[in-house]
Amino acid sequence: MTLQEVQVFFQALSSLAIASGLFYTGYQFWHSRRAQKHANFTKLVELQMHLREMRVTDPSLARVYAHDVQDARDERDVREYFFNLMQLSVFEIVWHGHKSGQVSDDYFRSWEKRVREIAAEASFRRMFTSSSMKIMHDDFQVYIAELVRTTPPRE
Repeated sequence: MTLQEVQVFFQALSSLAIASGLFYTGYQFWHSRRAQKHANFTKLVELQMHLREMRVTDPSLARVYAHDVQDARDERDVREYFFNLMQLSVFEIVWHGHKSGQVSDDYFRSWEKRVREIAAEASFRRMFTSSSMKIMHDDFQVYIAELVRTTPPRE
């Protein structure tokens, strides 16, 4: 190998290293952006969950939006409704994390198994099938509707 060939080889090697570094940096930025989107989604769901928590603590706050509690007969119904929505909020974060590649399949399946147990409960089914407003991701609502449909009620 001549000196000129060695120089060209090292120049090509250096160029390849720089190109690989740029590719890796782009890949890291992409993952960082994906993680940030999930973090933003999580924060929004947490804020929604805190509003629900306030209604569990003080059911009279639920009457601010009459549509939220139109099927509730008493404070216990209000508490159960919003407590079940809080449970759903936590699972919505796990669901979104799984969808965006932040939560592994096995961890998601273990959550799904537990949520099916909750979805079998009468209070959860009343909450989910009521016409009251439920703020959640549309795809998540479709997913949960199917989960409830395929989970037999607890007797």
